[in-house]
Amino acid sequence: MNKFNSFPNIKTNLSLLLSHHSITITTLTLSNLKQQQTQTSKQRVSEQTCLSLLHSCTTLTSLTQIHSLILKLGLHQNPLVLTKFASTSSNFNSINYASSFIFPYDPNAHNADPPLFYDAFLFNTVIRAYAQTLNSKSLALHFYKTMLCYGVLPNKFTYPFVLKACAGIGGLNLGKSVHGFVVKLGFEDDLHVQNTMIHMYCCCEGEVEFARKVFEGSPKSDSVTWSAMIGGYARSGHSAEAVGLFREMQVEGVCPDEITMVSVLSACTDLGALELGKWLESYVDRMKITKSLELCNALIDMFAKCGDVDKAMKLFRRMSTSTIVSWTSVIDGLAMHGRGLEAVSLFDEMVEQGVAPDDVAFIGVLSACSHSGLVDKGHYYFNSMEKNFGIVPKIEHCGCMVDLLSRAGLVKEAVEFVQNMPIEPNQIIWRSIITACHARGELKLGETISKELIKSEPMHESNYVLLSNIYAKLLRWEKKTKVREMMDMKGMKKIPGSTMIELNNEMYEFVAGDKSHDQYKEIYEMVDEMGREIKRAGYVPTTSQVLLDIDEEDKEDALHRHSEKLAIAFALLNTNPGTPIRIVKNLRVCEDCHSATKFISKVYNREIVVRDRNRFHHFKNGLCSCRDFW
Repeated sequence: MNKFNSFPNIKTNLSLLLSHHSITITTLTLSNLKQQQTQTSKQRVSEQTCLSLLHSCTTLTSLTQIHSLILKLGLHQNPLVLTKFASTSSNFNSINYASSFIFPYDPNAHNADPPLFYDAFLFNTVIRAYAQTLNSKSLALHFYKTMLCYGVLPNKFTYPFVLKACAGIGGLNLGKSVHGFVVKLGFEDDLHVQNTMIHMYCCCEGEVEFARKVFEGSPKSDSVTWSAMIGGYARSGHSAEAVGLFREMQVEGVCPDEITMVSVLSACTDLGALELGKWLESYVDRMKITKSLELCNALIDMFAKCGDVDKAMKLFRRMSTSTIVSWTSVIDGLAMHGRGLEAVSLFDEMVEQGVAPDDVAFIGVLSACSHSGLVDKGHYYFNSMEKNFGIVPKIEHCGCMVDLLSRAGLVKEAVEFVQNMPIEPNQIIWRSIITACHARGELKLGETISKELIKSEPMHESNYVLLSNIYAKLLRWEKKTKVREMMDMKGMKKIPGSTMIELNNEMYEFVAGDKSHDQYKEIYEMVDEMGREIKRAGYVPTTSQVLLDIDEEDKEDALHRHSEKLAIAFALLNTNPGTPIRIVKNLRVCEDCHSATKFISKVYNREIVVRDRNRFHHFKNGLCSCRDFW
């Protein structure tokens, strides 16, 4: 007989005991699970609560309170909450506050393992915040390096922000290094990465060809890539290339957006291509491109700086919404055209309408006073900056005042102003005074200041050119020759004068003595004809403008070959009688060309509009809008 069966109570009790333990174990397991679920549920509720509070956070004070709550609830290692905390902090320009909480120590200074809750999304948020914050681009790159130190792998969303930061600081070598990582990680075909890389290379001086190589290797699937390259060309001063690429874009059948048009208009403004600008305006209307505020401002700026300030004013008056940029564009345009009284009147109107002027607006109104000889007005606006608007004058505003006094012939007062400036004067201000000394006959003073500038800036060619000009006017040819020889020894060359003209949707550029044009023989024949005709009308060459010790006849011949005279001759040959002529010079128009152009406008019955480095000159019937004051 089975002993076990002989003890039925023991069997029963054993079964009951096992059953009891099973129930107890199950109960304990369920209890633990419920506790864990409750805890997880509480964490989720806490997480959602914090996320909701961060979403609705409107003040920095509230943010610090939420910070305390995050710590209290133990969510200081929750990546979702930390990411939202960083994003919210950036809205209050307090990303430093968030990053010091999220990244309490420098990974390079400690051997601790990286926290497991750090991820790419968190780093991207912090990097983006710094990349979009003024003067914090280097910190964006710092956290990119931190990300790599912690072994957190960047993704394709990381690199647009990192490349933007490289662009912000002009870090070419670092940008190239980042480019290498992009290729290594396989993100080079991502459109957003490509576009930002194009932008980065265009922002690094002299590296626009790197940007073009990236552009050529991209699929060019939409207008964004084209806009990035066109914008890069425009910002880096390659305006003709920007316009050319825009034309390629049209041939390819890619429809531009308002961002593209802003960049093309910027390039058009730089070239002074008014006819192209008019076509672009009609193109915007024809293609029904959204006229954003930025695009409207770009159109105003283009017309103002391409010579049609009245059209700029009309567009400005039609705007339903305007900004300080809109007002400033028109004020600057009026200033450049010598319409100072209108510019100061518009500035006063802006203030009356409650639009507070910024430091850029004051540069515009002070320039208007300078170009129109409004000395008293200039003093008034300069003094009102800090007194009425709390704007401390910068070096640019002081420069405008020096320019104003110098142009008005008050050279000694300009020197006194510089000596009493609260800011250390820079070389640009001193060069303005030297130019005034040359124009107003204060040649000894100009010589003294030029020599001092050469001592402080021995490798700046403009200082030598100014001194050379002073010696030429003093007829001290030996000293002038020595200055030129010194420039040659140092490998310096004077920036050559060039003049551009727009004709039949093409831009033509001329330099002094230019013979590269197909029509150069006819152009030179026209130049000679112009010389004969304006002499009959009373023109006398200003041979002191020729900085060479040669006889008067050779000097006159040299003057005839100046770039603006070649461009005007080209226009007379290729445009209908009576039509306006518009040219753009890269330097200040010389005294002789200014005098000659007045006579040409009268003899040939042409309105001639010249935009030089400083302003517009409207020549008509033998007179200039600047009233010989420039």
